[in-house]
Amino acid sequence: MSGTEKGKAHAEQAKGKAKEAVGRAVGNERMTAEGQADQVKGNARHAKEDVKDTFRH
Repeated sequence: MSGTEKGKAHAEQAKGKAKEAVGRAVGNERMTAEGQADQVKGNARHAKEDVKDTFRH
């Protein structure tokens, strides 16, 4: 996995976790959902890079 894409995936996952936690703390369902969506995007990016790595080797 390229370092740049790996970093983006981890950053997106962390951003999503933080946004979800803040949303839960203030009772904002929309922010909670956006945080979960950001985490899913990060997981998808990570999975895509794993597949690319598998075919590269």
